[in-house]
Amino acid sequence: MRFFTQSPFSFLGLTQRLTALVCVGLLLLPGFTLAASVRIKDITDMEGVRSNQLIGYGLVVGLNGTGDRLTNTIFTRETLISMLNRLGVNIRDQETQLQTHDVAAVMVTADLPAFVHGGNRIDVTVSAAGDASSLTGGTLLVTPLMAADGEVYAVAQGSLATNAFSARGAAASITRNVPTSGHIANGGIVEREVPFDLSHRSNLHLSLRNPDFTTASRIAAIINRTFGPIAIVQDPRTVLLDLSNHDPVPTLSRIGDLLVTPDTPAKVIVDEASGTIIMGADVRISTVAVAQGNLTVQVTETPEVSQPGPFSNGQTAVVPRTNVKVDTGKTHHLAVVPGGTTLRELVSGLNALGIGPRDMISILQAIKADGALQAELEMR
Repeated sequence: MRFFTQSPFSFLGLTQRLTALVCVGLLLLPGFTLAASVRIKDITDMEGVRSNQLIGYGLVVGLNGTGDRLTNTIFTRETLISMLNRLGVNIRDQETQLQTHDVAAVMVTADLPAFVHGGNRIDVTVSAAGDASSLTGGTLLVTPLMAADGEVYAVAQGSLATNAFSARGAAASITRNVPTSGHIANGGIVEREVPFDLSHRSNLHLSLRNPDFTTASRIAAIINRTFGPIAIVQDPRTVLLDLSNHDPVPTLSRIGDLLVTPDTPAKVIVDEASGTIIMGADVRISTVAVAQGNLTVQVTETPEVSQPGPFSNGQTAVVPRTNVKVDTGKTHHLAVVPGGTTLRELVSGLNALGIGPRDMISILQAIKADGALQAELEMR
């Protein structure tokens, strides 16, 4: 005869399994959701740490007959002549005979990231400024890139990648993507950097990308629990950090990895141009009755030709035939939406009425005008 005993380890394993089953059951209950936590560095920016936009004007060469027409694009011809003169090629006397189609004037743009140093490389975007039909296969010549202060911060040069093609025949043509805009990976070299000394900053500001008092207060609370009272909420967008007694770099690294649950206001965003409707999870409505019906009038013209009899003096005539059809939407009924309705219930109820996005926009506007929509309605 064998005797079986329950060890504490197996009992602990059974307890863990039961706990897991209870958690799974809670997740399966209707209406039970877990708030998503995100890292602080994913929803905030550090004030003063930002990129700077650069722009330049240059020439792209090596195009297969798809460049600017020099007779139409005067600035391309003048730029090409000036560049050749600087390189020791004098064509001022023969500039009227300059008819190349392999050159295009372009605008070059780039973003100068924070904390880059001289010699680092950045990506650049090249876009046609004249009547060039394609920049595929072209090479950008040395182009200085300036910031808003007029200073040169980078120089760009290299072969373009457009990821596009264009083909044309006598009666048809095909174009894929945009052949007049290209990209040069690591095509710019930084010549001047924007200084920003982070190690000697005692006060820093965290800027929320979506300003909200609740989210800012939660960020300050979790920072103060971790590092002591160093965070103060100044406004819905800004949290002030006092790092006078902390090393800024490792402290900011740890702050960025802290988890916080952001709060979002109840908002409905409507884009009438595309018929797009976006609703937040906290949108609620008061008790309201909704009915939707459209008056549709369809007029169809089917003219018929009346031919005269043989050997008669009659004339061929066109007899109009008009068919008018009116749809008043009698199949649509009045529905009551109870108060406290959630987003899912609201959408399900409107879908049950057979309402499309365009009609739903009008209904949401009417519910807002009635004061039953407990959310901000933003029209775009």
